[in-house]
Amino acid sequence: MSFEKTSPLPANDRGTSVALIFALAAERLSAFYEHGQWLTEAQGATLAADWLSRTKRHLALHERRHLSALSDQLARQIGDTLSREAGLYTTHEMMESLDPNYHSELAESLMTECERLLDSELDA
Repeated sequence: MSFEKTSPLPANDRGTSVALIFALAAERLSAFYEHGQWLTEAQGATLAADWLSRTKRHLALHERRHLSALSDQLARQIGDTLSREAGLYTTHEMMESLDPNYHSELAESLMTECERLLDSELDA
């Protein structure tokens, strides 16, 4: 049996970027509520690379850092506006929604916010 090495797919589509912002924001909130610390931009970029590699995609470091910064902006906004209990619930819903079989209206609204964030950056 022969295994061909395939080249990674570029992650240049909008949907991948939006999903990456969402997933990184969920991870950031999880770390914040579990450990009381925010992930750094570099840590977010590394998580982005890990997430992308699972789907055989890649982004340049500057693009990963940019999406990491957007996810940080969203996560801190959520962390600053919600009580701890509401933040924990939101984080749980986001983490569960990383499974495509899980449906959450809250996560869908946050995904829409991720789209808005990305679009506002493109318009700037």
